[in-house]
Amino acid sequence: MADVASIEDVLTGLQEYPGVNEAVLVSRSGMHIAGNVPEGAHAETYVAMFAILLGAAETAISELKERLDTVVINLERSRVMIVNNGPKALFVLRVAPDTDFNGLGNKLGEISKELEEYL
Repeated sequence: MADVASIEDVLTGLQEYPGVNEAVLVSRSGMHIAGNVPEGAHAETYVAMFAILLGAAETAISELKERLDTVVINLERSRVMIVNNGPKALFVLRVAPDTDFNGLGNKLGEISKELEEYL
């Protein structure tokens, strides 16, 4: 069973990265593991739909013989990043439009290793 308290601590640290507004860890099946969804959002719908989006994107690009890393959705005032975190989970991050994606990607790589022991 997942160590949710430890995962929450890791996600809280991630939200301190410049530009990150919300960070959620979602199971590949679309269940909320840890983290905060945006205020006013229906949590179950929010996390399930992003898991479906990532799965659909993986299916769509399967013929390219490349591994999908990130799906980015550009909104009026923010961006949503859906980031593959291996076979068990994915990150859903709402970030400022000018967020440094390369730096954030490096940070997520570090965090992914740490989260493996908690999942």
